[in-house]
Amino acid sequence: MAIRILVCGGTFDKQYDEITGRLFFKDTYVPEMLRLGRSRVDVTVQTLMMLDSLEMTDADRAVIVQHCQSSLEDRIVITHGTDTMVETAAALAKAVTTKTIVLTGAMIPYAFGSSDGLFNLGSAVSFAQVLPSGIYVAMNGQYFPWNRVRKNRDSGVFEAIP
Repeated sequence: MAIRILVCGGTFDKQYDEITGRLFFKDTYVPEMLRLGRSRVDVTVQTLMMLDSLEMTDADRAVIVQHCQSSLEDRIVITHGTDTMVETAAALAKAVTTKTIVLTGAMIPYAFGSSDGLFNLGSAVSFAQVLPSGIYVAMNGQYFPWNRVRKNRDSGVFEAIP
């Protein structure tokens, strides 16, 4: 079972500039994370964009939707910023109905060493293999249907909407 991983940026892939004190994007850490996690899953990693999700536009979401629609794989993981992950999931739900798509991200950049990103990526890859067709968000070891989840900005976790 092959999985396509679409990289879209987010905190997941941010790096820290010690001179300016700012976070920035360079390259994705996803291949390194898969290697460190000793993943044996057949994956293809494709970088679509490196954006903070607060800067993501409807045109960017349309690019993600198009790549999911045209992907030969029917199981897809998307690394994405957590702030607008649910909005992208909603766009996907309107357009892609026959594939299993799992969006994931991180609250702390992978480069910081204390990131939740490695765990979230591993969980998302696992969920993508076993969940039925649909659009999901995977964070903190849990998965949620796209329309029954929200980011709790006070606690810094994703939670189910009753």
